[in-house]
Amino acid sequence: MPLLGLIGTPLGHSKSPELFADIFRQENLVDWEYRLFPLSHINDLTELIENQPTLIGLNVTIPYKTEILPLLDHIAPDALELGAVNTISIRRKNSKIGLIGYNTDTYGFEALLISAKAEKAEKALVLGSGGAAKAVCHVLKKRGIGYTVVSRNPNKDQKSYADIDNEILRSHLLVINTTPLGMSPSLNDCPPIPYDLISPEHMAIDLVYNPEKTLFMKNVMAQGASAYNGMLMLQKQAEYAWQILKK
Repeated sequence: MPLLGLIGTPLGHSKSPELFADIFRQENLVDWEYRLFPLSHINDLTELIENQPTLIGLNVTIPYKTEILPLLDHIAPDALELGAVNTISIRRKNSKIGLIGYNTDTYGFEALLISAKAEKAEKALVLGSGGAAKAVCHVLKKRGIGYTVVSRNPNKDQKSYADIDNEILRSHLLVINTTPLGMSPSLNDCPPIPYDLISPEHMAIDLVYNPEKTLFMKNVMAQGASAYNGMLMLQKQAEYAWQILKK
């Protein structure tokens, strides 16, 4: 029975098993299975793969999209450029195991950006600086959208949350949350930005998809702005990942 799965932590919120179950039904693949594999440390990946001989591919989520890189045998050029991987193809030949890394988040986020009619925004404020943020920034750059990254531990090219003021928000009308803040079950969490400075001209995108409306989205919408969650991104990146992993 071919097996696919998701690694990361936490995974209780994930809808990936449902998405892939739908894919398997649509393609009449009754013998395929998708499981969640919460890992307490990325180095546990080797043992997982050795203990699951039918495992042929994995999706990767927080917090391992960048930590996974040193464990891979080959990384697709676009994922290498990003410095983040969210899909792993596991190739087994005799006693040897090869791991190939890809990134399908860029495909998923671009679909979400277009669906939200935000692809013509001038500047975006990207909340977070992890693996998902790298994919978001890649798409923004491709689309010619300027962006500023906000991080808890900013480097010289980034802003801290304390830096976000009216001037920054007035010039960044697209605000994108790439952090897990507000993800189920932590429903009362949200990025610490001055929501009172959000205007109806703003648009917000939250890559979190569970719950359907995060506190971040609710706070933005309370100011008259529009907001979109990450469900479409999840669906589209999963479809692309499937095209890679079923080969």
